[in-house]
Order: sequence, then structure tokens, then C-alpha cells
Amino acid sequence: SPRLRLPAQVVRDQSLFVSGLLVEKLGGQPVKPYMPPKIWSALSGKKYARGKGDDLYRRSLYTYWLRTIPPPVMLAFDSADRESCTVRKDKTNTPLQALTLMNNITFVESARMLAERMIKEGGTDPRARLEYGFRSVTSRRPSKGEAKLLQDALAAFIEIYKNDQAGAAALLNIGETKPDKSLDASEVAAYAMVANMLMNLDETITKP
Repeated sequence: SPRLRLPAQVVRDQSLFVSGLLVEKLGGQPVKPYMPPKIWSALSGKKYARGKGDDLYRRSLYTYWLRTIPPPVMLAFDSADRESCTVRKDKTNTPLQALTLMNNITFVESARMLAERMIKEGGTDPRARLEYGFRSVTSRRPSKGEAKLLQDALAAFIEIYKNDQAGAAALLNIGETKPDKSLDASEVAAYAMVANMLMNLDETITKP
């Protein structure tokens, strides 16, 4: 079948899954994950009360959806707005989608949690850790050229965060999940930036 970008809901759910954050419980009440706090104010006058704990990491299927105000992440990836019946959705490719994957709180938190998995489960060698992360998001091993690019990026980020401990701490405190204090903050931050790159690959968000 043709290669198509994953549906909006799956793009989010995949990032949560590879990070280990996805709550796979079936059924239950709708939840309110990360969204801008004033998203409802302009049109409805209501206050968006963000959920806590597991509510932030449920499948997108369970996201509470206020009519006429779709969740921004869903809208960025061409989800139907649910104001009218939609037989076929248009698929776009815009810079906003890349910015969402790189900067949205859900994806940044997922990247840093994937970074912790790379360090804890990927082995002790940086190459093995990077391969573990790459395989987690793409389901294949990186080529030699890709592996070299990842190693160079990791080395650059480690150098940056060794000299910017405050920046590393700020990155690791994005989202409600607490960072693992037993790990070196600058190292985790460096791996998180690489993980963020991996989650932003076209191959990651495209159905093979």
C-alpha cells in the first residue's frame, strides 16, 4: 500500500508508546491531556482543567474534545475538526508539524523518557544506545551513515549540556514525569535531544 503519514492520534500515541509513558488501559472516562491553559477561554469562556497522572498519557482516543475547539496537536496533523461529517481528510505537510514534534510538551517529555530507556536498556556503549533508540522509533537498524550522524549529534549535545547544567535541568523537568536522579542530567539531556530528532524523522511518522 502507499506510504502515508500516520493519523494524528497515532502520531501522539506512538511517541508515548516508545517512551514507555503510554497507559494502555481500555475504556473509562475521557481525559484532558496537555493543552494550552487558555485554549477554551476565547470561544467558550470555560477554563481548561488539565488532568494529572495517567490521564496525561492515555490513548488519544480518550481525549476530551470540546466542540469547535480541537486539541492543537490533532489539528496540526490534519485530524477532522468534528464540526461536520468528513468522508476523507486532506493530508498536509507543513513546518508547524515539525515544530509540534520538536516543541510540544508531550513530545519533549516522551523524548526525555525515551532517552532514559536508551541509557538504561540500550547497553553501556553509546552506539548501542543510539541503535536501541533508532530501532524503537523506526523498527530497523541505522545504516553506517545514519549511525555516524547520530554519534556526532550526541557528542555535540553532551558537550553543550556539560557546560549548561541549568539548561539540562530545565529540559528534564518538562512534563509531569520526574527525571531519574540516579542518571547524569547532562547525559540524559543529550540523549533526549537525539531522541527528539528521531521522533521528528519522516520515517518515524510514516506508515511503511
